Amino acid sequence: MATVHGEVLWMGPTGDQWHYHRKERLYDLTRGSSDSGVPAAGLTIRTTAGPPDTRIAVAPGRTALVVVDMQNFFLHRLCRDHPTGRAAVAPTLAAIDACRRAGIRIVWLNWGLAANDLAAMPASIVCGFSRRMVLDDDLDRPPPRSGLGVDSDGDGVTGPWLAKGAWNSNVYEGEEAEEADGAKGKPSATPSLATAVRPDLGDVLCDKTRMSGMWSETEPLRQYLTTDAATANGTSIRTLLFAGVNTDQCVLGTLTDAYNAGWDCVAVADCCATTTPNGQEVTMLNVAQNNLGFVINSKTLGDGVDAYCEALLSKDDRGP
Repeated sequence: MATVHGEVLWMGPTGDQWHYHRKERLYDLTRGSSDSGVPAAGLTIRTTAGPPDTRIAVAPGRTALVVVDMQNFFLHRLCRDHPTGRAAVAPTLAAIDACRRAGIRIVWLNWGLAANDLAAMPASIVCGFSRRMVLDDDLDRPPPRSGLGVDSDGDGVTGPWLAKGAWNSNVYEGEEAEEADGAKGKPSATPSLATAVRPDLGDVLCDKTRMSGMWSETEPLRQYLTTDAATANGTSIRTLLFAGVNTDQCVLGTLTDAYNAGWDCVAVADCCATTTPNGQEVTMLNVAQNNLGFVINSKTLGDGVDAYCEALLSKDDRGP
């Protein structure tokens, strides 16, 4: 339960607490000391859904942006048509830039199935990705093979569906737009996300084997957050910002498992997308209103980072 300390509500176990400053409508997620009733220094971001005039404060060194499934398989026209997903690419690039300026780590979370993963895949998941075979009505012949690990297109380019190392599993490479995508017949290109993957700047790439990248303690993302990140930085990551596709499937699945395991969850709304009717709106409602976390967008993130960096520069100019 929350405990009241003056104008501040304390939530969570000792050492891993949130502090909600009622007058400021500020959730302090930094794990800093708020004993004095003054919010700890952090990156402050205005939320864009849920209770109005609310802000969150995060510690950049304990925060990561998780970019979920923004792969060729889901976004590139050679694989499928996902206009809302392609529209989320530019805001995601802006969010990545803001995170780099603030010192927030970038984690790329993508399907990447090895042979042993495919052999152990539960029937329920195999069925979902084999819908073409299930819905094939020509009973006079076997249905054309499709699904996880199958190169159903046979073009020598896209490769086996979501298999590790296949072109379709790579981070989205961008593409020239078709005429229909441009306003008034003027085509506009979708920029590449692949060029934003920078292991040299500390980016981490994690494979996943289910809709959720946090479904098991052995999943690479879960291991990175609980072991590798803490070892490398001396402090564990406690706040996760989420971007990616599809909002109501893999993004929500990963976010929900992270929420249940105790991480702070923040959806970056315009960096998420889905083709499901009303899926975006319902998911953001569940995150912002129904306990799963907070909702921001790339602009409020960028504005918060601008103010945070300016404050750091001012502090440096003042000296000790």
